Amino acid sequence: MFDLSEKNEAYMSFVDLKYEPDEENDVLVIFRVKPSEGFTIEEVAGAIAAESSVGTWTTLYTWYDVSRINKLKGLAYSIKDQGNGFYLVKVAYPLELFEEGNIPAFLASVAGNVFGMARIKALRIEDIYLPKKFISWFKGPSFGIRGVREKLKIYGRPLVGTVPKPKVGYSPEEVGKLAYELLTGGMDFVKDDENLASPKFCSFQKRAEEIMKAIERAESETGEKKTWLANITSDVREMEKRMRLVAELGNPHVMIDVVVTGWSSITYMRDLAEEYGLAVHAHRAMHAAFTRNPEHGISMYTLAKLYRLIGVDQLHIGTPGVGKMDAKALDVIRMATLLRTEKYLPEKEDESHTPQFFGNIKPTFPVSSGGLHPGVIPEVIKRLGEDVILQIGGGTIGHPDGPLSGAMAVRQAVDAAMRGASLEEYAKEKKELRKALEKWGTRAHL
Repeated sequence: MFDLSEKNEAYMSFVDLKYEPDEENDVLVIFRVKPSEGFTIEEVAGAIAAESSVGTWTTLYTWYDVSRINKLKGLAYSIKDQGNGFYLVKVAYPLELFEEGNIPAFLASVAGNVFGMARIKALRIEDIYLPKKFISWFKGPSFGIRGVREKLKIYGRPLVGTVPKPKVGYSPEEVGKLAYELLTGGMDFVKDDENLASPKFCSFQKRAEEIMKAIERAESETGEKKTWLANITSDVREMEKRMRLVAELGNPHVMIDVVVTGWSSITYMRDLAEEYGLAVHAHRAMHAAFTRNPEHGISMYTLAKLYRLIGVDQLHIGTPGVGKMDAKALDVIRMATLLRTEKYLPEKEDESHTPQFFGNIKPTFPVSSGGLHPGVIPEVIKRLGEDVILQIGGGTIGHPDGPLSGAMAVRQAVDAAMRGASLEEYAKEKKELRKALEKWGTRAHL
């Protein structure tokens, strides 16, 4: 058996339910917590605040400046019972505890060892409030929503595009041919899937050459700007080479699998992309490993806030209750709002999120994808607004008449939505949309 008396004594000084946070100088983290058997929520809250700031499991020999250490303590200042053994615990951290502009070290503190503590049965970070000074340490997106629109000269509607399917397996020539059909059919972009890097059967350089040929032809024939969301994810040195190639070819975008690439690499690549004049499309592959469980991990909402801060121009957030991915509609709508607004204000009944001021940080374009098809596009636009990027894969290429007709059907569905027309009425004059509705209807396919 463990002797818990000393541990509890060491941790309890990190609980102060009378403390009032300083919104100018405190970082606030909202934890959803379930204590392990035998521990009170106060003992667990104190342990979280201690282990994520300046504390440890035992009292220490005081050879250090006690006054300075005390100023750097995290304090659990709010504990609310949510039922079923869960509590909402809010911890305030003094801003000076953290290095300026260092997201990896910041997360190692507030989202590090606390997840492995024995006294915690379940722990989830729901949100992090960042004061204005913390926000000022970061650049945010280079281009954001307005800048991406200006690059592509697309206004007054969502951007639409697709991933060539199957995800991997085709040759550069095959993907170039498919890209041409998709782009001439009305897609604004073609996108590499998250797991398509530079395999031997479809090397990055050869794929780039073929897709850029398709883009040049499609732009010439349609009079519209087109782009390729080029997946440069790799070792950071190889990412630099691929980014340089994309820039030399005149393509305005790169894509990075941001979760697997890591925070420090994203920060560096964001700055390099700005030098090359490229927008960064952020794919979130692997996020669900720690965002999906509602009882343990880190919310996608929290990640979205930090990715906007670092400076991705576009970020996947899922579908608002109409696609195949496991995402609650309200969560997706909140993320879209968070990415686009200067000051986010949660609903009065929402205790899991804080107001957040972004100042001069540009908005990030939310990307909705996963199981979409023409029949659900109006509902997505209704829920997320026109400042959204729609990525429709199988719902384009699975069209009965092929990818060209699939792309046309997608654009027709967008046009109908923007005009306020019903899909069924619009489809009477648009055979591509009509056939898409005959195959998929107007409901989500999970």
